[in-house]
Amino acid sequence: MGLNHREGDALEPINRNQLLRAAEDRFDLLVIGGGATGAGVALEAASRGLKTLLVEKHDFSAQTSSRSTKLVHGGVRYLEAAIKRLDRVQWNLVKDALHERAVFLRIAPHLAWKVELLTPLYRVIEIPYILTGLKLYEALAGRERIGRAYFLPPAEAKARFPQIKGEGLKGAVVYADGQFDDARMNLAIVLTALAEGAVVLNHVAAVGFLKEGGRVVGAELEDQLTGARFAARARMVVNATGPFVDRLRQLDDPEAEPLLVTSSGVHLVLPGRYAPAETGLLIPKTEDGRVLFVLPWHGHTLAGTTDEPAPVSEHPLPTEKEVDYLLRHLNRHFALELDRSAIRSAWSGLRPLVRDPRAKDTARLARDHVIVESKSGLVTLAGGKWTTYRKMAEDLVNYLDRTRELGLPKSHTKELVLLGGRDYDPAEEEELALLLDPDTAYHLMHTYGDAARAFLDFAKATGGLVRLVPGLPYLEAEVRWAARFELAETPLDFLLRRTRLAFLELEAARKALPRVTEILAEEKGWGPAEAERHRRAAEDWLAQAP
Repeated sequence: MGLNHREGDALEPINRNQLLRAAEDRFDLLVIGGGATGAGVALEAASRGLKTLLVEKHDFSAQTSSRSTKLVHGGVRYLEAAIKRLDRVQWNLVKDALHERAVFLRIAPHLAWKVELLTPLYRVIEIPYILTGLKLYEALAGRERIGRAYFLPPAEAKARFPQIKGEGLKGAVVYADGQFDDARMNLAIVLTALAEGAVVLNHVAAVGFLKEGGRVVGAELEDQLTGARFAARARMVVNATGPFVDRLRQLDDPEAEPLLVTSSGVHLVLPGRYAPAETGLLIPKTEDGRVLFVLPWHGHTLAGTTDEPAPVSEHPLPTEKEVDYLLRHLNRHFALELDRSAIRSAWSGLRPLVRDPRAKDTARLARDHVIVESKSGLVTLAGGKWTTYRKMAEDLVNYLDRTRELGLPKSHTKELVLLGGRDYDPAEEEELALLLDPDTAYHLMHTYGDAARAFLDFAKATGGLVRLVPGLPYLEAEVRWAARFELAETPLDFLLRRTRLAFLELEAARKALPRVTEILAEEKGWGPAEAERHRRAAEDWLAQAP
């Protein structure tokens, strides 16, 4: 069932109806939530032999997991806090995250890569402090470090990142971290879980729990596309719904103490000219003590993020205050004057900060993850960050193995290369660039990895390499590919997450919507009324975006 790149077989379309029928079976593990955390748990469990079902109310990575800063990192600011507070826990969290950074880059070479970040400094006294801190940051990675921190004098710093202000510049420190495509990474984890035997379903919500003798033994599920309801039974149920974990915990137990405090992280997308192609910018301190990043990403520039208290919402939007905050700080460091006309897209993602109810001091927010089990046996995994998704999943399955005496084999997801990365060869991009435009070659390699050639063959057989929008690398054939092989069920699935078009160029996404809907209607067999319903739903969502 699903994709089988490992054996080199021909791609098989994924049959959603077949997956829905399979979901009515009995499982060892039901995972609710298809973001980074839930997808990671599903892959970890399936790869260790557990019969696993993963369900997601919306689309995979529809919420926080597609709205990150796109960095694979240990956390520079967490290291600073660890040193200032002599906090060994924070120190170890950074060290563990740097180890996971190396794993991340190894198992998804087509979706994650090294990026160098430049920190401009305008006071001489800052140079030894920042340089020493960033050298320590890389030293913590040990043999798994991916670069070295070094100093650049003012002229070289300005040449490296021409957009920064030169007046008063005393130099810059450069260090290396990882960067990635979060939504495509989420999808790769899901599809790898499918290849490992898991049943995976998007647009399926858990609307209630099945209980026997007061214990959770499954969930009542609802297909959000048809309204059909069915029951899925499982020996173990995991709540991995990110910012929404408390909603599910209170569905299980209305008196459950809230576990989360949420804040919003807003990002702006600007034209590519605001950042060099291979260098990002770290603004080390804002007026409220945060760090900001300016990063090259898919030919554009990504700037963020904020950290404001925010209510739990399925469609968080950037506020005027948050957008002004980012523009204000960018203009303090850029020689170019930025205003709202430069913004191509913007989004807000909810950051789930967790308190551990078992901890003595619950006032202090934990930046790592916690595992909490209710009286009925519902296991909640909350917190963490993208870089450590795999370690979180391993910890969760180890917890189940220990508490349920499952006798599972040890985890091997550190070595399990995700679909698209197993035969990935970066040199192939140059070969594709001889056949295609360079931007299309780059896009295909960093979207499909070792399946890029298979996609090209598919595109030629289904209508050719027609662009969805002039000037952007996204192709009409990708809509058909996403519908057949990547579980794309709606226009927004494609525009937001199978490609990143709506996150990069909102107006271009609006222009592409009619054609995307038309192709999906052909693939899904929608009639005119159903196609119009999907188009309007996407249009309404895109209209709300800034």
